[in-house]
Amino acid sequence: MKQSIKIFSSWGPKIFSFLLAVAVVLIVEFSNISNRVVTIPLDVDLPSGLRAESLVPDTVEIVISGSESLIYLVDPSQISAYADFSGVDNSGIARVPVVLDFNQDVFRESSISVKAQPSSVRILFSQGE
Repeated sequence: MKQSIKIFSSWGPKIFSFLLAVAVVLIVEFSNISNRVVTIPLDVDLPSGLRAESLVPDTVEIVISGSESLIYLVDPSQISAYADFSGVDNSGIARVPVVLDFNQDVFRESSISVKAQPSSVRILFSQGE
C-alpha cells in the first residue's frame, strides 16, 4: 500500500511558521541597530564680498547608525565636514548642504551609515566686508 506524501497538505500552518520566522529574524536584526552622536568640526567657506551677519557654525553633529558593536569602533577624527558658501553672490539668507568626507567603502561593507545633523546650514549675508 502506498502512503501519500503529506508535505503539500496543511499549507496554513507552514506559511504562518515561515512568516513568523522571517519576522523574528527582522526584529533581531533591526533591534541591534543603534545611533551614536558625535560632534565634529565644520569647515565653512564664506563668499568674498559678503559679510556673515548670523552665527557661522564651527561644529556639526554626525549620527553614526549601525550595529552597536561596530559604531563605537568608528574614529570620528577620520570624518570631516564642510559647507561651501563660496558660490553665494547676493545678500540674504543662504542655505547649503553639509558635506561629509570619509572612506565610504569601509562603512558600506559593515552596514554603517553616517549623516550630518542638521543636513544643511543657513547663514544670513549682507553686502560689504
